[in-house]
Amino acid sequence: MTEMSYVDGNMLDGPLRELFAVDLSTATGRCASCGTVGPMAGLRVYSHAPGLVGRCPACTEVMLRLVRAPDRAWLDLRGATYLQVPMPAQQPLPRPV
Repeated sequence: MTEMSYVDGNMLDGPLRELFAVDLSTATGRCASCGTVGPMAGLRVYSHAPGLVGRCPACTEVMLRLVRAPDRAWLDLRGATYLQVPMPAQQPLPRPV
């Protein structure tokens, strides 16, 4: 049996930095509860807690939680099945080392 080679998660630093450097309000998300697909800017955001809670506009289930501290942030997207982020066409795709 042949083992597939891999690199550690540090390889994701550059590609993820590029991804999260975009305006996420233009991203499209799918609600894990009801399947509604729409822009993240369409979420109903509640800020009455220590962080921000984004709820699906169709079924009101939580899709996103964001908590910010002075030196770190927590982003929970488990209420979304995916997040589709528009990327400029001229950027090459990252290649494994």
